[in-house]
Amino acid sequence: MLPLLLSLVTISLSGVMMPSPVFAVTLAKSYKSPWAGAQISLGHAVIEAPLILLIYFGFAQFFQNITVQLVLSIAGGGMIIWLGINMLRARVEIAQGGKDLPYNAFMAGIITSGLNPSFLLWWATIGSMLIMRFLDFGTTGLIVFITVHWLCDLIWLSFVSNIVYRTHSLWGRKFQEGMFIGGGLLLIGLGAGL
Repeated sequence: MLPLLLSLVTISLSGVMMPSPVFAVTLAKSYKSPWAGAQISLGHAVIEAPLILLIYFGFAQFFQNITVQLVLSIAGGGMIIWLGINMLRARVEIAQGGKDLPYNAFMAGIITSGLNPSFLLWWATIGSMLIMRFLDFGTTGLIVFITVHWLCDLIWLSFVSNIVYRTHSLWGRKFQEGMFIGGGLLLIGLGAGL
């Protein structure tokens, strides 16, 4: 099982480290709390664990259906664009330490995961392939799979959150606003591309 675990960690980390809606909101929410990354990863797990179970029990093809992908793209893309617009609107107040985004870190993890068609498609393709490799290990393999994958998310997002929280006061206000502009535009671009 060790070679499988190493491939799972490598693929999981490469996915969580990519620019994504989850990463963008982690940057934004970390201004207020060093625990934002952990809370976002918990929200992410609320969506991800049931999705892994659905795929494990054979429902991967549902997410490959063109109609399902279209509905998810429109609804999810719209929600991610909305998150980006909110980040752009609140950038000055957040950078000055006042206003926060209109949703907590846990909900941000749920929203940016559950309404991201790219995330769902990744699980229906690459994620399914990974899950199938663990089928031979039964329930134990499934539990190990979910735990190791989630720990990759938790560790990376917590690391990012702690770095941002501990260092953001050292950044100039223009740089901080620029980060929120970049994060907002990233969300809008990702949402439009879905």
